[in-house]
Amino acid sequence: MEDLQQLRREIDQIDRQITDLFRRRMAVTAEVGAYKVAHRLPVLDPQREQEVLAKKAQLVEEALRGDVTELFETIMSISRRQQRTLVEEDDPDFAHYIQARAAARTPLDNPRVLYQGEPGAWAEEAAVRFFGDNCPRDRAERWEDIFLALKEGRADYGVLPIENSSTGSINQVYDLLARYGAFIVGEQVVRVEHCLCAPPGAGLDTLEEVCSHEQGLFQCGAYLDGHPAWRRTTMVNTAVAAHTVARSGDVRRGAICSERAAALYGLTVLARGINTNQENNTRFVVVSPVMELREGREKISALFTLPHRCGTLHRVMSVFAVSGLNMMKLESRPIPGRSWEYRFFVDFAGDLDGPEMDGVLRELTQSCESFRVLGNY
Repeated sequence: MEDLQQLRREIDQIDRQITDLFRRRMAVTAEVGAYKVAHRLPVLDPQREQEVLAKKAQLVEEALRGDVTELFETIMSISRRQQRTLVEEDDPDFAHYIQARAAARTPLDNPRVLYQGEPGAWAEEAAVRFFGDNCPRDRAERWEDIFLALKEGRADYGVLPIENSSTGSINQVYDLLARYGAFIVGEQVVRVEHCLCAPPGAGLDTLEEVCSHEQGLFQCGAYLDGHPAWRRTTMVNTAVAAHTVARSGDVRRGAICSERAAALYGLTVLARGINTNQENNTRFVVVSPVMELREGREKISALFTLPHRCGTLHRVMSVFAVSGLNMMKLESRPIPGRSWEYRFFVDFAGDLDGPEMDGVLRELTQSCESFRVLGNY
């Protein structure tokens, strides 16, 4: 068996050859870019790329074909990035992003803030933490009502839950972001500590019914299972449950809600921290009808759709990999009216004003069927 150091020297020699060949290849692709400029050709030709990848795969034995395909997908992504520094292409999605960024506003003083639910809801707590206790705020019946108010100019910001560490993404909010074209301008993570609360004079031995939002009941399932005689009643949200139980004054009824809601409606806390997962956090997003670029921003959210063809998602992922962007979340949602096709939501680390970010976004918009930046916060 050869000495390990000798093997490493052989690898170094091969790598130098690969590097020289890569340099030569990039010089040729630069000439290709110049040709495309002269003849007004697009950078990306998906059919041509698939044909090239298929031919490359046939050059090696079957066991290596997937790896060779991945290698050349990465090389092609680097080549496209190089060519896009030369080729100016009309791209409606990229133009829409540039227009939105140019129209970005500074954060508003004394804004009108909307949240869904009653006072004391977790969403109101998120609003207070983000904007301060003195911010003018009002409630809405539904999440969609918040987006309608933003669209019609009746509110400046909305605060909505988008993800819970115990139960996952809140899909309806993702769908509303896609439908209404609002921007995410901030986020607030709230640690959710559910409390069992009841009217004064009540105790664990008097309860017959426990009311809460369905997620509150679910997140406290293990605790409730220890009291099988209690009837579980679903309500619009935890604050509504607290308000309803407080108005009833019935010591047979309890509510799962926040300690803040209990204090607001005059309920007694019978048990604290009854959620099964003690690391129970909800991520709220702050949405606006206009893009904002606040100080300290470090995360970009976007949504995109892809042609229903083999390899399209991998091509997009290669853009993130080649550009060194840290992808923090990728979520898919069905597209209404298009069975088995999906819209993707992605969060990744970055600043829209960062170096080369425009080039990355231009490549993403051209690699996708549609692409929209949701915000940088």
